[in-house]
Amino acid sequence: MPVEMHPAVAPAAPENPGLRREIGLIGLIWTSEGSIIGSGWLFGALLAAQAAGTAALISWGIGAVAIIILAFVHAELGAMYPVAGGTARFPHYAFGSAAGASFGWFSWLQAVATAPIEVMASLDYLSVHADWVQTGKNQLTTAGYGLAVAFMAFFVIVNFFGIRWLAHTNSVATWWKVAVPVFTIIVLAATTFHGENFGYQGFAPFGAKGVLSAISTSGIIFALIGFEQADQLAGESRNPARDIPRAVIGSILVGALIYLALQVVFIAALPHSAFAHGWANLTFSGKAGPFAGLAAAVGVGWLATVLYIDAVISPTGTGLIYTTAASRVSYGLSRNGYVPPLFERTTKRGVPWFGLLFAFLIGLIVFLPFPTWQKMVGFVTSASVLMYAGAPLAFGCLRKQDPHRPRPYRLPGGMFWAPVAFIVSNLIIYWAGWDTLWRLGVAIVIGYLLLGASALLKLNRRAPHPDWKSAQWLPVYLLGMGLISWQGGYCSTGPAATTSCGATDTLPLWWDMVIIAAFSLVIYFWAQAVRLPAEETQEYIGSVEVVPGV
Repeated sequence: MPVEMHPAVAPAAPENPGLRREIGLIGLIWTSEGSIIGSGWLFGALLAAQAAGTAALISWGIGAVAIIILAFVHAELGAMYPVAGGTARFPHYAFGSAAGASFGWFSWLQAVATAPIEVMASLDYLSVHADWVQTGKNQLTTAGYGLAVAFMAFFVIVNFFGIRWLAHTNSVATWWKVAVPVFTIIVLAATTFHGENFGYQGFAPFGAKGVLSAISTSGIIFALIGFEQADQLAGESRNPARDIPRAVIGSILVGALIYLALQVVFIAALPHSAFAHGWANLTFSGKAGPFAGLAAAVGVGWLATVLYIDAVISPTGTGLIYTTAASRVSYGLSRNGYVPPLFERTTKRGVPWFGLLFAFLIGLIVFLPFPTWQKMVGFVTSASVLMYAGAPLAFGCLRKQDPHRPRPYRLPGGMFWAPVAFIVSNLIIYWAGWDTLWRLGVAIVIGYLLLGASALLKLNRRAPHPDWKSAQWLPVYLLGMGLISWQGGYCSTGPAATTSCGATDTLPLWWDMVIIAAFSLVIYFWAQAVRLPAEETQEYIGSVEVVPGV
């Protein structure tokens, strides 16, 4: 998509002397790439193959296209409003405090649940050599849970004392995180390649439902999210009009190519014995660490050693970053008046200590309803995409509410792509499965109870006017998505026709997606119709501080 510049007659954007435009294209790409390449590569290929067979390659392609559509919408907004935590703030600008608090809570849920999922990834690989960590069903034992607590505590301690060092080593860590999977691709492709594996039980043994289910439940979307990191640095880009869209799309394409290649070499390297019980039950030595297990099976044990080391380094780095993010999101929620000021308490080093401790405690609870990596993936994917869904809704409104603000990058055909992006978001959420969404619904209800209690008890004197009128579509949207998911045919472990998760499987395949699309358009245009008046939007935009690093 070509870049269009906003007319030169637009007024200058508000300046913020704290932001320095020093980051180039490569720096922006690497920032997003470091988030895209995480624990997803350690398990995504195995879970996608189990869900879709060889057609997992199609699942990765669909996932990449879906994320690119979402990314273009974020590219305009991120360059237009170079604020920290913009993903949660865009709905606040367009619809006011009730929507802002809601999407802020979704953002916090995504951040607080990511650290546990990274810990689980490390423990899954560790369990190959320490069988006391997990049961035979890849669920944590009591001792394994104790080790998980230690990992989470480590994240908190490093955030208290060493996060500046961590930030300075991000570039080195990203090189490592990218180099290891690329090196794995090369070694496995050169060592063993069974072309006949791609034809086993046909191309798509579980049909279209398997292909679509894999997108949300096998770590595909989870692996590709993180593109917005370049958006968040828009205010520090030397040339945002040129570099932001290139960095966002470039990072996704690089990540998607790596993941596709990993899927190819994974399928090709599988020994014939792995298919003894079909795609859904792939079994081989070291299954808990699939690529390490394959490396050992084809006689490159030294590569397995590297992978076991990476299984600790890469997820740990990501877990540290998201622990930081969770505490900063809660800090921002408090600054906006949504939660008690206690979340703004910082140490002498400027670390929001209460937010860190609260994220640590909630992170420990996350392990309980989601005892495996795959279960966590569905939850984090849904929470992340629900958070992203606010941007397309805000996009159309802000084109009307704030038309004269300079747009360093202007998405061509934006008023067409915004509702498409919202439909895509809701399809991804739907494919995650009913058993994931009802748990997400519980978490959302808990959040509303906490936010409501804070407002009712006046725990924060800065509590804003809720702007209910502009957010009247939100409860209908959330309840409607839950209802459609319940009547649909998807579970976190595959199609509901073969897996019992409470979904009724009433809606026929393809018709369910038509219903999702129609429902999405109703919500989208409803939200546009009740958006905040332009003057109120300007007030919200003007009242939000641009504070780097918060």
